[in-house]
Amino acid sequence: MIKMEIGGLGFDPRNLSPLVLLKDPEELNFLPIWIGIFEAAAIAMELQGLTPPRPMTHDLLKSLIENFGAKLIKVSITDVKDGTFYGAIEIEKKDGEKLTIDCRPSDAIALAVRSKAAIFVSEAVMMQAKLVNAEKDAEETKKFKDFINNIKPEDFTKYYKQD
Repeated sequence: MIKMEIGGLGFDPRNLSPLVLLKDPEELNFLPIWIGIFEAAAIAMELQGLTPPRPMTHDLLKSLIENFGAKLIKVSITDVKDGTFYGAIEIEKKDGEKLTIDCRPSDAIALAVRSKAAIFVSEAVMMQAKLVNAEKDAEETKKFKDFINNIKPEDFTKYYKQD
């Protein structure tokens, strides 16, 4: 599993569908997930620190989890089939038992931002659906090539003892 964070919310310019953009900490890989307008609003409100006058569904779910003495450990984007993403939330009960519950990724992410839980994406999903930051990838590749082209045998002397 690859740890990700929210890179932003937006709209797909082709069809104006809302999407959440996940990114890895190095900002090399991005994962766009198309979501519903209500889930986008729920995520956006929490990211902006806005509190609705009455609890939204994700606020209710967070409250239920906490009032049962449980804790949201993490959320995961587990699969993608025919363009549909699948997710799961992992909850730890007060007795230490862990439960994994199937859900839509948008609901998992909305719950994660409220609970400050980590977001993970399976490697299989990343291989199928990621976008690569070509500029940053090219920059890292150039740094590595420069390192390889300029390395000398004596650079390794600090790593081994000479007799």
